[in-house]
Amino acid sequence: MGTIQQRLVALGLELPPVNPSQGNYLPFVRTGNLVFVAGQGPRRAGELLYRGTVGVDLSLEEGQQAARLCALNILAQLNAACDASLDRVVRMVRLAGLVRCGADFGDQAKVLNAASDLICQVLGDAGPHARIASGTHALPSGMAVEIEAIAEIS
Repeated sequence: MGTIQQRLVALGLELPPVNPSQGNYLPFVRTGNLVFVAGQGPRRAGELLYRGTVGVDLSLEEGQQAARLCALNILAQLNAACDASLDRVVRMVRLAGLVRCGADFGDQAKVLNAASDLICQVLGDAGPHARIASGTHALPSGMAVEIEAIAEIS
């Protein structure tokens, strides 16, 4: 069992099965030492678990749970890209997240902090990354949060 897998177990986390693409795109693309992970929603086994608008019909805490699930899905896609060895992740380079929220909601960064925190806990020194957290009025399938990622692998 690799270091990252041991850390997942210690944190009480399990990678979900990778979600299939919801359209005509790849869930991740490897080019050189970079992996670009397509936007991951708060889905488990293809089922959307967090649908709605953060700050309207979903609480900040529910938005954070949605972001954590997105982060786990990112790690699951990275695991697939790394041939089932997250220890190959050299560095999480960037997260870009969208929060479906009302016009007066200003806590997008707090929502995305949940994903950033999880990534850093799991990847350790390879976890700190650049990030953008934005709000939007709509996301595909009515999902509450969507996050994409770029990682460097060995």
